[in-house]
Amino acid sequence: MAPEQDDVALVRLCGSDDVAAESVIAVDVAGFDPLAVYRLADGKVYVTDDTCTHGAASLADGFVDGDEIECPLHAGRFCIRNGEATEEPCEEPLRTYEAVEQDG
Repeated sequence: MAPEQDDVALVRLCGSDDVAAESVIAVDVAGFDPLAVYRLADGKVYVTDDTCTHGAASLADGFVDGDEIECPLHAGRFCIRNGEATEEPCEEPLRTYEAVEQDG
C-alpha cells in the first residue's frame, strides 16, 4: 500500500510497462475483487472490476475496442472510462476506480 494522498489510499496494481496501448490485464490485489487495468490508445489508464456483471467471465480475456471492453463470454460491452454497460446482454455497470500512474 502506498502513502495516502488527499485522503485516498493508493494501491500498487502493476508497472506502467505491463499494460500496452489498447490492451487490458487482470490483477489480483489483496482486499479487492479481481481488477482489470486498461491502457487506451490515448495513453490513459483505467481500472474496473475484472468480472463481467452479466456472467462470471474475466474481462481481461475480452477485446478492447476503442474505449469499450467486450466480454469474451456473451459479447456484451462496457465503457472502460465509466463502467457503463453499452451492449446487451450486459445491463449492470462495472465498478470503476481512479487510476494514478506514479513512478512507473
